[in-house]
Parts: sequence; structure tokens; C-alpha cells
Amino acid sequence: MKYPAELYSPSARPFAGLQNLRHSFHDRTITVTNCGRICIGARKINLSTALAGQNIDIKEMADKIWLVSFMQYDLRFFDHQSGTMASAENPFGAEVLPMCPE
Repeated sequence: MKYPAELYSPSARPFAGLQNLRHSFHDRTITVTNCGRICIGARKINLSTALAGQNIDIKEMADKIWLVSFMQYDLRFFDHQSGTMASAENPFGAEVLPMCPE
């Protein structure tokens, strides 16, 4: 029955941060701004402040349709013409298994 602060001790290992990530199959690498945006041409795309300062990769999948990825995770599709974003498949989502026939 102690408070977490009474049990906490800082790690002895210093956090060195993420190494420089580069995926050769992507077209460009862009750094996310402090306010969580990326800029493609004159467009400013709100992504997430959780990624501020991190490099993300973009790849043009079709004419003016870009896939936005972080590390090996595909985050969103961006339509440059309309300025809209669409979700990519959720890599963390629950897997639906087929029902077992009885």
C-alpha cells in the first residue's frame, strides 16, 4: 500500500532516442513540425503532436495520393488534390477470426 512515487527509481540507462530511420522504398522523408504538421508543397497536413520532431516517410501511391508512414507503420493516405486524409489499415487492430462450425 505505497504510492507509486515511493517505489519509482529512474532507469540507469540513458535514452539515446531513435536512430535515423530511412526506408528506401519511400519517395521522401519529412520531419514533423512541433505543432504536429507536415508540409507537402503549399499544403500543411495535421498529423499528430505525438510525432513532433520525428521523421516520417511518404510515397506517392497514385497520382497525387500519398501514403504517410512512420517506421514500418502505414499511418494515413493523403489526397493532395482535395487536401483530405484517409486512414490506412490499423496495424494494432483486433484480428477477427472466423467462427468455428460445430
